[in-house]
Amino acid sequence: MKTNMLFPIGPFWIGMPIVVTWGIMLFLLTFSRIATRRLEIVPGPLQTVLEGIIAAMLDAVEAVLPGKSEMLLPFIGTLWIYILVANLSGIVPGISAPTANLSVTAALAVLVFLSVHWYGIKSEGLKAYLRHYTSPSPILLPFHLISEVSRTVALAVRLFGNIMSLEMAALLVLLVGGLFVPIPLLMLHIVEALVQAYIFGMLALIYVSGAIASQQRKENE
Repeated sequence: MKTNMLFPIGPFWIGMPIVVTWGIMLFLLTFSRIATRRLEIVPGPLQTVLEGIIAAMLDAVEAVLPGKSEMLLPFIGTLWIYILVANLSGIVPGISAPTANLSVTAALAVLVFLSVHWYGIKSEGLKAYLRHYTSPSPILLPFHLISEVSRTVALAVRLFGNIMSLEMAALLVLLVGGLFVPIPLLMLHIVEALVQAYIFGMLALIYVSGAIASQQRKENE
């Protein structure tokens, strides 16, 4: 079991997915500090690109939950950025993408699960939020609970399966075709990384929107 582990910290063994995740966090933190150190009214090329990315993410969140984009962008945007960089890290020779590990995707899915309830309680209040599990009938409570668990599992398995299969396919193609097919394979990896990051973030956004939609309907009535 410890063959896939790199080193211990106390009673815990640290594996490659955790080390790569730490590296991604350090990279994103360093890049963010450098990129936002000197923001200008007339933006340069890098600031223009970053502002365009933020604006696109804001528009995507606003399209699903109007008026909630500023509240949800830090969470949904962080998911998008981390998963994209994690997916792309598999391009680096000798590194497997953390999202090709089920433990990592399960942790992300649990984070989404907890965030859905956090935003729902924050929007509606604890009693009102819990009441929707028995609406319109208490008989539906078990089905609501099963739905919560099943969609969390599906969220984890979907990302894990897609990225793992992509890396396995890339390995098989390289073994068969050698170095004659690196560019198309690289493009496929980049496109799939973008698609899977976008899908995961959008599903998280849809789940959050479902948790707070009832409160919005009350406000509109």
